[in-house]
Amino acid sequence: MHDARAVTFRGAGGPEVLEISALSVRDPGPNEVLVEVAAAGLNRADLLQRRGVYPAPTGWPAKVLGLEYAGTVLKAGELARGIRPGDRVMGIVGGGAMSTHLVVHAREVIPIPEKLSFTEAAAIPEVFLTAFDALFVQGNLHSFETVLLHAVGSGVGTAAVQLCRAAGCRTIGTSRSKDKLERALELGLSEAVLVNEHFSHEVLDRTNDRGVELILDTVGGAYLTENLRSLATQGRIVVVGLLGGADAKVPLGMLLSKRATLIGTLLRSRLLEEKATLAQRFIREALPLFSDGRLRPVVDEVLPMERIADAHRLLESNATFGKVVLTWGA
Repeated sequence: MHDARAVTFRGAGGPEVLEISALSVRDPGPNEVLVEVAAAGLNRADLLQRRGVYPAPTGWPAKVLGLEYAGTVLKAGELARGIRPGDRVMGIVGGGAMSTHLVVHAREVIPIPEKLSFTEAAAIPEVFLTAFDALFVQGNLHSFETVLLHAVGSGVGTAAVQLCRAAGCRTIGTSRSKDKLERALELGLSEAVLVNEHFSHEVLDRTNDRGVELILDTVGGAYLTENLRSLATQGRIVVVGLLGGADAKVPLGMLLSKRATLIGTLLRSRLLEEKATLAQRFIREALPLFSDGRLRPVVDEVLPMERIADAHRLLESNATFGKVVLTWGA
């Protein structure tokens, strides 16, 4: 067992329930590695879990927050092929990433490109894997297509802009913030749309009434009808978040007439083999793009782990562009 510290919460509530607690972490099994965590990204799922509305999946710590990490391998099980103590790694987990020590399955581990710091690496796994999976695995995106990206200033949004640009796709991004749209254009966004409740007329105008082939939606219920109006015939909508609510009326006539596909997806609750398969594909297809500079993590703020409550307040303010990252000190 290894002595560790971790971000925990004292029951459901506001940021004031967060604290740093002592705990013990076991040795890795034959197919696992023990990671000394240097930094962890903060996600909206952490906010929801703290509020008591998004519990950790079975088998993951119920009171330790964190879905992504970056750190150094301390121990590797005898069957953990290709991974050695001292390797710099990052990845996603079902929970518990905001701990100084973490045990993960070796097949889910992603090597950190040499040029990236731990802080930069901690901003990659959750948002880039989510965007990569939604765009290319679930959404079957092709290079000639146009993609509508909602909440383009979010972590997933900034990742998706870069992945689409690298794939040669045209992107239309939405946000309620003019500043975030301007920063997304600097990242490679093709066109920006400032939204209130409606956006389909802008999308159709910019696509000569054709609509877009794929929509990556982090907003959910509030946008469903407008999404369908914005969609090209046989287009796909991939919903990865519910910032705008979980409930919506489905205009089935429009869904049928456009022969549209509506896909809902989550990473957190997937089985180990599914996550491992995604991680390995990401390593092959996307990781080299960080080394040559075509992809880069977007970090809005870096705070010490002891300021976790401030980090939660910052993310809840919706003022961030990209990721909030927490680091462990000496």
